Amino acid sequence: MNTEINGQPVSGTSTADDMASFSHTSTAPAEPGRPVFAVNTDGVVKTTSKKSLDPLFTQDAATNFRSQWDAVQKGFVDDPQEAVHAADELVAQVIKSLAETFSDQRSALEGELQADQASTENLRLGLRRYRSLFERLLSI
Repeated sequence: MNTEINGQPVSGTSTADDMASFSHTSTAPAEPGRPVFAVNTDGVVKTTSKKSLDPLFTQDAATNFRSQWDAVQKGFVDDPQEAVHAADELVAQVIKSLAETFSDQRSALEGELQADQASTENLRLGLRRYRSLFERLLSI
């Protein structure tokens, strides 16, 4: 018995695993500015757009954190306990940096948008910047 799934012929000897792969939603990894393809349980492909959010760190900061992480990993072989301690400190440093970045961005927005002096257009743009900041916070 031959059947089709998503227009592809499937032999009558399909396993449960073969069929299970068609019965869940999956998405391809998103790249900035590229559409995301999702396959629903009916096998229908849908395209959704995924907004690209600004990076959470500058390229230099991210590179620095990654090189520190590499050093932590390499140190695990010689001193696992110290490596775990260093990993904890590095994660705390990254969290602190994130908190400072978002706090600074929020303060800058707040300073630019003194509601009693801003035009409606400036308030609209400010709300868009707050939304962007909000989305970045939720993306973590």
